[in-house]
Amino acid sequence: MSLTGTPFLYTTIVLSVVALILPLVLWSRMRGPRPVRAAARILMLLFAQATAVTLIFVVVNNQNNLYDNWADLLGTGDHVQQAANLGQDGTGGIALKRLPKVRQTFTAADGPGMRAAGGVEVTQLKGRVSGVNAEVYVWLPPQYHEAKYRNHRFPVVELLPGYPGSAKAWFGSLKVTDQLEPLMKSGRVAPFILVAPRTNLLAGVDTGCANIPGTVNADSWLSIDVPKMVTDNFRAAAAPANWAVAGYSAGAHCAVKLAVAHPDRYRAAVSLSGYNDPIGERNSLAAQSVALREQNNPYLLLRKAAAPPRIALYMSGESGDGYQAGVALEQIAKAPTTVHVVFLPRSAGGHNMALWRPQVPAVFEWLTVNMGQSHVRGRSTTPLEPSNAGSTHAALASGTASPAGAVRRR
Repeated sequence: MSLTGTPFLYTTIVLSVVALILPLVLWSRMRGPRPVRAAARILMLLFAQATAVTLIFVVVNNQNNLYDNWADLLGTGDHVQQAANLGQDGTGGIALKRLPKVRQTFTAADGPGMRAAGGVEVTQLKGRVSGVNAEVYVWLPPQYHEAKYRNHRFPVVELLPGYPGSAKAWFGSLKVTDQLEPLMKSGRVAPFILVAPRTNLLAGVDTGCANIPGTVNADSWLSIDVPKMVTDNFRAAAAPANWAVAGYSAGAHCAVKLAVAHPDRYRAAVSLSGYNDPIGERNSLAAQSVALREQNNPYLLLRKAAAPPRIALYMSGESGDGYQAGVALEQIAKAPTTVHVVFLPRSAGGHNMALWRPQVPAVFEWLTVNMGQSHVRGRSTTPLEPSNAGSTHAALASGTASPAGAVRRR
């Protein structure tokens, strides 16, 4: 039975009701020795508590798309077939243009939000470069199947979840297609192809979207294998001018890091409540050593870049939870790099879907303008007020200006 399926949800509801009724019906009708009656009553109470906790977990998991399946929940999933040393550029010396085309079979995806706005497709991709074998979800904009667009190549946005998090979260919890379909039809937002690859590749840890020889090549999976598959199977425009990456929480860190590290693959990145230093996620593999932290910190990568990359960054967050990360990048950015920082007040919500979901329209309006897809100006998202007063240089560099900001739950 699927962890996120409707049958499992209904089963937990029925069991919770049964667990509530049992003590009411049987409590005073118990027969036998006192120890036996006491043990039976204790078991009924434990059963009631267990079913209640399970029901709450299932509801929360379905709302936030934290775990896709039982393997993710139990920590038994492993989607890495091999993790060779691919070198600094993550290609392993492979001439990517000479690789044969990747032909994939796609099926309709199941789950909350996956059938909305035309439906999401899914395929199982074996990454030829990264050695990752995992699912990738793709949504096509409403214009994709229109006759007048039959020769048009569409821009692409990769969508990354937090940790723990499911690749389905953008479609389910954030309702990205429900929100964007009418905006695309009206012309306010460009017709982007949306691609959501699995980022939870190893059991019990966040890859930090890093390449770590012998462990995982998450960077190459996201920035090489997935884009090649998309361009080989759909009318997707070529990178980097037409490609962007967006994420929330740990996925936000990954999005900015990928864009800064690979301006030859992405033109823009969106960070919703992200951080710069990988140590912002305590379970990140990229935070396991000083060297890995430096190699995967977009602030340090941008500061050390031989030439400012031609990328645009959108950084939103609250004080101590994403805002300082954006301010730090904004302070060191030089043309043609641009950084747009959005301050969110505490009243906007916490580090959760309720904070990120309403930002979707503004984010994609910004992407439309900054990727040259439209001359329509996006809504104003200038910072409401500075909130980095008293922050140290180190705090700005990491993007975690308070102890609470250093801990990420997704």
